Amino acid sequence: MAQVVAVIASTHHPFYYKASTATGADRPPFADEWVRKVTAFRETLTRANPDVLVMVGSDHFHQLWLDNMPQFLVGKAPFYDANWHNEEREFGLPRMLLRGQEDLSAHVLREGLDAGFDLAFSNELRIDHSITCPIITLRPEADLPIVPIYTNIFAPPLPQPKRFVQLGRTIRELVESWPSDLRVAVIGTGHLSLELGGPRQFGPHGPDPEFDRRAVEWIANGDLDGCLSEVTLDSLHAPGNATHGFMDFMLMMGVAGDGAKADYVDTYDLFHTMEAYFTWYPQGGVL
Repeated sequence: MAQVVAVIASTHHPFYYKASTATGADRPPFADEWVRKVTAFRETLTRANPDVLVMVGSDHFHQLWLDNMPQFLVGKAPFYDANWHNEEREFGLPRMLLRGQEDLSAHVLREGLDAGFDLAFSNELRIDHSITCPIITLRPEADLPIVPIYTNIFAPPLPQPKRFVQLGRTIRELVESWPSDLRVAVIGTGHLSLELGGPRQFGPHGPDPEFDRRAVEWIANGDLDGCLSEVTLDSLHAPGNATHGFMDFMLMMGVAGDGAKADYVDTYDLFHTMEAYFTWYPQGGVL
């Protein structure tokens, strides 16, 4: 059976690529430290030596719109185009072509349906920065096949936070039941406190540092009970109007397991959000 050799959760700041590649007067003052942190974080995936990446993210109204908004969707294509035109224009993100792992996608869909998740699928999924940004930070060679899984964190009605956790637990079980000898890393990205287009968007840090502090503690300590006791769909409006992306972090806590303390934790306060990076090694070590 396949092995989950790393579980990784991070934010997915779309300006990292542009900041990290800028030179001279165009290079922002925070870029060097940001690159240092990302380079150290990248090593946690490299050490795990994965063969396949299961990538959990959320489409930013690029391909999925209000005329068709699945709650949880699995891509099952041989290749995925990325990024979208506005992401190239606004963030300087490159065009990418990512290879799919169709066998694992088919396994996740079939067994996920049988496990009680009515998963949608797409054979023509185009990927956006919620998945390409962690590939750029963690595996810039973009040489490993992926299974993209999209969650709905934007368009109400949203699934409850506990459903994200349940899906995370199920993803772990499905990957480990895949009849393959390949090594799989599960990577998911979300947000801590975040405001988009509101009065708290461009502060010196995230809009709610106290929420960020508690969120990092929950994730780092695998405190799902504490997290679920405080986080609701209503409560996530208070830290910032886009903080529902935190539920993707909760999904990754489900993948890591109840009470699983992260083996790697790092954060970085930027001009409007806190970047956060977590890695777990479920096998208790790496090659």
